[in-house]
Amino acid sequence: MKKGKAEQFVQGNAACAEAAIAAGVRFYAGYPITPSTEIAEILSARLPEVEGKFMQMEDEIAGLGATLGASLTGIKSMTATSGPGFSLKQELIGYAALCEIPCVIVNVQRGGPSTGLPTGPAQGDVMQARWGTHGDHPIIVLAPSSVGEMYDLTVQAVNFSESLRTPVILLADEVIGHLYEKTVFPEEGSLKLSARPRPEKKPGGKYLPFAVSSPSDVPRIADFGDGFRFNVTGLIHDLDGFPTNDPRKTEALLTRLHEKINSRIGEICLVDTENLEDASLILCSYGATARSCAEAVIEARRRGLNVGMIKLKTLWPFPDFVFERCAGEGKTVIVCEMNLGQIVHEVQRVANGRFKVAGVHTCRGSMITPKEILDKIGTLS
Repeated sequence: MKKGKAEQFVQGNAACAEAAIAAGVRFYAGYPITPSTEIAEILSARLPEVEGKFMQMEDEIAGLGATLGASLTGIKSMTATSGPGFSLKQELIGYAALCEIPCVIVNVQRGGPSTGLPTGPAQGDVMQARWGTHGDHPIIVLAPSSVGEMYDLTVQAVNFSESLRTPVILLADEVIGHLYEKTVFPEEGSLKLSARPRPEKKPGGKYLPFAVSSPSDVPRIADFGDGFRFNVTGLIHDLDGFPTNDPRKTEALLTRLHEKINSRIGEICLVDTENLEDASLILCSYGATARSCAEAVIEARRRGLNVGMIKLKTLWPFPDFVFERCAGEGKTVIVCEMNLGQIVHEVQRVANGRFKVAGVHTCRGSMITPKEILDKIGTLS
């Protein structure tokens, strides 16, 4: 893929792989699985060209385990998967959250539980992305709806992961992963990249890797091999990294993990809106389904209907604030998603009776069409 202002015809998974390189990712470990395999295939060739490392692992668990190990040495690291592979990574996602290990996990969703439909699209992993792993944990989940956003949000996922020392999930779907689209990518070197917080002092003496100045701070954890001596454990730990069962320290740690995300919601929650000012019906969607919603808005407006749109690019933490503009008598938000109801429950929670909520939901392994959305608009107009 060429860099620069020239328009290019690029696949979504290829855009993700190239964005990872541009964002500074230099390690990838994973296991091939449709419909994300192209990401691994491309990075297996591209990473050696930039002095990076690619490893095909024996299974999905090892893929994320190696990714976390590389990240602990200070290298920006990523893995990619789909469906059942994402399920297998859940334990180590929790480990990464607790140990504050930066990494990006790409999940190109496919249809159905179990091995499902490898080449059929779905958006059924939304709740798993938020609640799949064990215990109280924060998470950032981004959802691209175009090839351009696949590039931009991959870079953003790396930046969030590094600056906040947290796992970040890029939740794409088969349509976006396999879509070829004309796209203009940023110039080489023009991206604003983030670095993870590292110790400001030199090795030696007492080192507390998880010490912070305030409850929303990100700890300055050293890279393995830099001369600092510290412990990393998946158990609840004290400021020195060693296990503790102290209730106060346990609550302080878990609260801080959430607060470092929640205190930055304005920065993390990325949302596009359209025609909300006069809209009585508002479509809400994400990923590939947002494309059908955009077409439905154009046609509805052509018919004289006041229809607007909210496109969620950040799914978690959920952007409650954007729905403040939906409040009002007679307003309805129609949530469109390729599942039988996941994000719609979050919208219902935020609505709290201030506006009506409806939905267009499918689970057939194919896109929701603009016509289906327009038919729903027709029943509510």
